[in-house]
Amino acid sequence: QVQLVESGGGLVQAGGSLRLSCIASGNVESILALGWYRQAPGKQRELVAPFPPGGSKNYADSVKGRFTMSRDNAKNTVYLQMNDLKPEDTAVYYCAADALGRDYWGQGTQVTVSS
Repeated sequence: QVQLVESGGGLVQAGGSLRLSCIASGNVESILALGWYRQAPGKQRELVAPFPPGGSKNYADSVKGRFTMSRDNAKNTVYLQMNDLKPEDTAVYYCAADALGRDYWGQGTQVTVSS
């Protein structure tokens, strides 16, 4: 089993920044890949940033140059640094892991960007 807990969401004005965190616990050695996803009201969940990143080309086009995913192995934590936030970035952000033959999801953290 793998558990994921996100934090760091909140309300921010357009142009502002937030850093999301996702702490993994349990069988973390089994994690093959991690990613940040988001789901806006009335829209499908979309991949925002994968890890391993494979370069910035794997980021969603809408966040390239603004969002950066990083990882601290010692803390079993992945981060999503979000800069120059836009109202269209408003969504629930989820951390997901590919491990033990299935996907694991966190509970999500709400990000709201006001114009």
